[in-house]
Amino acid sequence: MKRLFVLLLLCGLVTSGRAREVFPLNEGWRFFFKTERTSDNARNVTLPHSWNTDPRALGYWLETTGNYQNTIFLPLEWASKRIFLKFYGVQSVADLFVNGSYVGSHRGAATAFTFEITDKVRFGADNGLLVVVSNSYRDDVLPTSTDMNLYGGIFRDVELIATEPTAISPLYFGSDGVLVHPRSVDGERAEGEIEVHITSKQESNCMLNIQIENSEGRTVFARRQKVHIEDEPVMVPFAIENPELWASEHPSLYSVTASIGEDSICDRVTVRTGFRNLAVSTSGGMMINNTHTPVHGVTLYHDNALSGGTLTDEDYDADLAQIRTLGANALRSAVMPHGQHLYDRCDELGMLVWVDIPMHHSEFFGDMAYYATPEFEENGLTQLREIIAQNINHPSVLMWGIFSCLPTRGDDVTPYIRRLNDAAHEMDPSRPTVACSNQDGSINFVTDLIVWLQTVGWSRGSTDDLAIWQRQMWKNWSHLRSAIAYGGPGFIGHKSYSVQSDPRRNWMPEEKQTRFHEEYARNLQNDSLFWGVWIDNMFDYGSARRPYGVNGEGLVTLNRRDFKDAYYLYKAMWNREEPTLYLAGKRRTLRAEGKQCFSIYSSEGMPQLIVGTDTVAVTEYAACQYRSDSVEMKGGVVGVKASVGELTDSMTIRVGNVLRSKSYPGLPQKADPQKTN
Repeated sequence: MKRLFVLLLLCGLVTSGRAREVFPLNEGWRFFFKTERTSDNARNVTLPHSWNTDPRALGYWLETTGNYQNTIFLPLEWASKRIFLKFYGVQSVADLFVNGSYVGSHRGAATAFTFEITDKVRFGADNGLLVVVSNSYRDDVLPTSTDMNLYGGIFRDVELIATEPTAISPLYFGSDGVLVHPRSVDGERAEGEIEVHITSKQESNCMLNIQIENSEGRTVFARRQKVHIEDEPVMVPFAIENPELWASEHPSLYSVTASIGEDSICDRVTVRTGFRNLAVSTSGGMMINNTHTPVHGVTLYHDNALSGGTLTDEDYDADLAQIRTLGANALRSAVMPHGQHLYDRCDELGMLVWVDIPMHHSEFFGDMAYYATPEFEENGLTQLREIIAQNINHPSVLMWGIFSCLPTRGDDVTPYIRRLNDAAHEMDPSRPTVACSNQDGSINFVTDLIVWLQTVGWSRGSTDDLAIWQRQMWKNWSHLRSAIAYGGPGFIGHKSYSVQSDPRRNWMPEEKQTRFHEEYARNLQNDSLFWGVWIDNMFDYGSARRPYGVNGEGLVTLNRRDFKDAYYLYKAMWNREEPTLYLAGKRRTLRAEGKQCFSIYSSEGMPQLIVGTDTVAVTEYAACQYRSDSVEMKGGVVGVKASVGELTDSMTIRVGNVLRSKSYPGLPQKADPQKTN
């Protein structure tokens, strides 16, 4: 029945014209593990799919190899066409077979890739597809060090593309084959080149047509030229007078259409883009269209509790809505790129984006993030080029991330970082490169921009030491174009009933995370050295390598249900459209000490605080942060209420009468049955 459904759709597409046809190929797949040795018990699955989030799979974390099979019927009428398969993401290594013949391999977890299968298919007959997928560790496929779960599987969409013999190539690093290169952009004129990749099985020349339309559908540029088809792409210069510039507050978009044909069109591809200029300086920070734009960003990983890594368009929309409610104007695609839908929405909404390549090192000391082998280095360069080719048209994408937290021990990785940096500039000179670093040394002077991952006051020292580090930065490194990133884990289920330090291993209460963010926000509030502040992370994410199976650094839990205290701190600071008033510490309902202080986040000025029946003095601690005087409280249940204007927030706590374990201070004990009546 599945094959018949595919047949009817494909036959319907044949009658619609000579231009390319694109058919979604997400249904009809059968999945089984390689270790099963037979497909007799293969499960029917719909893409996107991962074996680590499939409830019908084995039920525990697997790094293994899986097989995906499908059968497609190609109409006899398509015998003169060229057939391509495009995969938008397979984690992490994919080998494609068609009718038992090997087609090709792709190595990389989060970039699209396309194979031509014309010579391997039979028209007017069934065709068998087999994709062998592995998420097992490889030292020649980046990333080789991450605590982020690589769930495995065909975790994004698959398409079948049918074109005429002469077509705009879908084979160029998994892109659409049309890349827009702005060279000079201001309010009076936007100039650049359009790079078009053309492939042909029959012709050596063709007519190429370029058309650019603004957001209202009006043609602002058109060109028609005869081109010679060769291995090199065709570069078409363009100019637009008085362009509508793309900016966060006004994200104007243009459509660029490349078509082939003189009397009739045999292929057509349309991409969206936007025009803006970007500059980052040590004195002026980030300037977009000559307007100072402070960056308030969050790091976004590739996970949620329901979908795992198989994120859908709806998942991206929901995450982006929460990021915008926080008030952030930027997001970082950590470790690797997200799906295209996320960047399409960022284009439309004016979000700023930093996209990483998988040159990443986790905090696990034994991991090796760099292997000085030709295979490793070539894979990194290939993934970099794929990421740029597939995302270059997005005006929201401001920078290419070259590496993250690489250690400087062992082999010197700096020469390879320079190769990556040079490759990025060669392919896209319009965007700066960036790196996130927690190390000293020459590695920090390669990329155009540097983001310092700072953890002082978390596992070592005090948060007050951040001010010392800032003074050193001003004195010695103010010539660098720097931003800062920081964060720490906090689990809402890890409750401390006492302010005494808790000796339990892997004990990460939410209030520790809260205080860390409060102090960093206070120290950074008036510092003009940094062009941006990046919070690690927006959401918790799955990490099978960690004690609880989760990296808890997010401002929001993995299931997106619970917003941690620190979320409301940044919402008060960053969201100027929606007023915020929030009493921190609501989940600490049991408190051992009689003396208590309260923290309040307010975007509307000084709040009033009532504890029990008493009004308590409140002082401004930092921007949008207010703290109460120490309040002596009697044991029992106490209501706490904050208010400012029409906003109110409240909580109820129980003070005292909390027995503490000798082994675990702050942990309630069971009552002694010998002492009860």
